[in-house]
Amino acid sequence: MTIKTATLNGVATIEIARPEKKNALTLAMYQAMADALHAAAADQAVRAVLITGQPGIFTSGNDIEDFMARPPGQGGSNAEDSPVFQFMRALLACDKPVVAAVTGGAIGIGTTMLLHCDFVFVSDEARLAMPFVALGLVPEFASSLLVPQLMGHRRAAEKLLLGDPFTPEQAVDCGIATAVLPAGEVVNHARRVAERFNHLPPSAVQAAKKLLRAPQREQVLATIRTEGELFAQRLRSPEAMEAFQAFFQKRKPDFSKF
Repeated sequence: MTIKTATLNGVATIEIARPEKKNALTLAMYQAMADALHAAAADQAVRAVLITGQPGIFTSGNDIEDFMARPPGQGGSNAEDSPVFQFMRALLACDKPVVAAVTGGAIGIGTTMLLHCDFVFVSDEARLAMPFVALGLVPEFASSLLVPQLMGHRRAAEKLLLGDPFTPEQAVDCGIATAVLPAGEVVNHARRVAERFNHLPPSAVQAAKKLLRAPQREQVLATIRTEGELFAQRLRSPEAMEAFQAFFQKRKPDFSKF
């Protein structure tokens, strides 16, 4: 199984567990995470959600081979029905606190999903990156809206246009992460924070989270839809095909002909 779920002491844990593939996410894994988030939201015994990965890796982003085999919108289907967008909507809709324990590298959606968590604790060994443009794609999960708001336009351009990786300390500095912790402590610390909600009034917590998210909710949803349409188009572009072929052939892509 590549997504492990468990509920213990009021915390529903969603663990990305595919270390042999650097926790690359398949459509089945997105669906499993979406289902787990819905189940956690419906379970009165759950007071918080913890999302984590494996030692040394949070997630390397999409499994490109799986993603290209069944891209969103393929065959005339609605891209928003894809498991990827189901996961995005489920994370946005989760009314309980979501705590992320970033155990290592967080690439692509491994970073952008953090924008929608309430607490983000990052291993001191982690590296974050959003290399969408380098793959011939565009930013997703409302990162084109939220990253400039957090970092300012110029630092956002480094991260979203150039795809420059950044450190855990930089993630805290720009507001993506809450704190940096030693690699061996990040999961336990995140769990302790999640367990604190066992001692707080759940309805008040949920109402406060809703208030925190409400001012931008519709704009975030609209941005996700716009990004998703462009992302689906870009997946079929010659530039993306060159980037993916280069990835599989373990060479540098050549964009000089475009």
